[in-house]
Amino acid sequence: MDGPLLLAIDNGSQSTKVSIVDAAGGVLARGRAALRPAVRLAPGRVEHPDDDLWDSVVAACREAMDAFDGDPARIVGVGLCTIRFCRALLRADGSLAAPVINWMDERLSRPYAPEHDDVRYVATSTGYIAGQLTGRLTDAAGNTEGHWPVDHDTWRWSEDDAVIAREGVPRDMLLPLVMPGELHGRVTAAAADATGLPEGLPVYATSNDKAVEALGSGLIDEGDALLSLGTYVAAMTPGESGFAPRRAAGPWRNFGAMPGATFYESGGVRRGMWTVSWLRDLVFDARPGENAAPAFGDGERERTLEAEAASAPAGAGGLVTVLDWLAPADEPWRRGAMIGFDGSQGRGHLHRSVLEALALMMADETRDLFDALGRAPRTLIVAGGGARSDLMLRILAATFEIPVRRMRVADGAGTGAAVSAAVGSGVHATWHGAVEAMVHSEADVLPDPYLVEAYRRIAVRHRMVRRRTGDMLADAGSSPSAAAT
Repeated sequence: MDGPLLLAIDNGSQSTKVSIVDAAGGVLARGRAALRPAVRLAPGRVEHPDDDLWDSVVAACREAMDAFDGDPARIVGVGLCTIRFCRALLRADGSLAAPVINWMDERLSRPYAPEHDDVRYVATSTGYIAGQLTGRLTDAAGNTEGHWPVDHDTWRWSEDDAVIAREGVPRDMLLPLVMPGELHGRVTAAAADATGLPEGLPVYATSNDKAVEALGSGLIDEGDALLSLGTYVAAMTPGESGFAPRRAAGPWRNFGAMPGATFYESGGVRRGMWTVSWLRDLVFDARPGENAAPAFGDGERERTLEAEAASAPAGAGGLVTVLDWLAPADEPWRRGAMIGFDGSQGRGHLHRSVLEALALMMADETRDLFDALGRAPRTLIVAGGGARSDLMLRILAATFEIPVRRMRVADGAGTGAAVSAAVGSGVHATWHGAVEAMVHSEADVLPDPYLVEAYRRIAVRHRMVRRRTGDMLADAGSSPSAAAT
């Protein structure tokens, strides 16, 4: 079958995935390259080693192009999606002046402060990768979440000099911003030689990876919530750009994936699916690493754990997990915990307890999000690696008490990047038309009444344990003896 094709680059926290898709969202070829473990230079300082982001993009593009047996001339555009909350320090030629700062680095929780003499531009990870692909230094407006002097209403750099000064990046060190679906540039001869992509291929902007994942999962309706089960787990829903949440401590506003759109995002779980991968490697006597292979792939270990966890009872035989495997910079004492061992539990109970902790914590966070917005969710869309787990979907349906939906293609960010390229290249005339044509879901998973009742009881105990362990660790973390150590 002839017709235009799109290439999607999904540069995530644990790997880069590249897919070649048709105008209906069908995947013709895939490539994947794992990122190397992040480098911890000192407490709170985390960087991507060497040129790892670009190296993974090169390797994943090569693999996808090698797997593609069609005519490369049919590929009409690239959609580029990269990790949010990273910072790339660039020389004048667009090369790295220092390794890319990882989103877990505490430096990204405050304004930019110069540390290197040869930095000419400060960019997001998108600005860096787009420059490597096209030779043009532009950045994605929708990926400037965090400490950037950006105006959320206009999607442009702030015109207020006080905002520029507060965020620490002079105007002449900021790259021109590109809206979703607009052109970053075209693949250069050097990038084509490295990646195997056709020279001159247009590269189109997306937004931040969470927003792009939501787009590729069909999050359009304000009655829907999307739960992103990735390294960082969070829920989001569309909203009006000028809407003020009812609670001061409520959800935060995030750029959407379509120009001018807005998502509101809940509190989340840091290292959420990372914890699932870490536990899997631990119980199978593998070496757990900073960037463990994503959970819920096609491996035998995942199938074994899934079956054992499914046979364990709701509540995991009394195990309660508190997910705090990565403490935020403002609360460094926070830690994860598992309590309730009595000798009867096996690895399936541990696995189920982690899944339950993710579901229970995010059910509370999502209810807070929708309460602040003055509405209630009708359907939960699940994206990310965890969406592959049938057990996880059943647990989520019972804890959220609403239908749960997943997409046929698990890589929501990849699909969203392809949608952006389809709109940018004119394959589809409108954003909504592209989503309708390219995003396809499976049948909803409905709440099981028995599990709903069980998890209502379990949720009470889980909240109590989270509160008590949090208080205990806060007291220990603020004590003089703890500070001395």
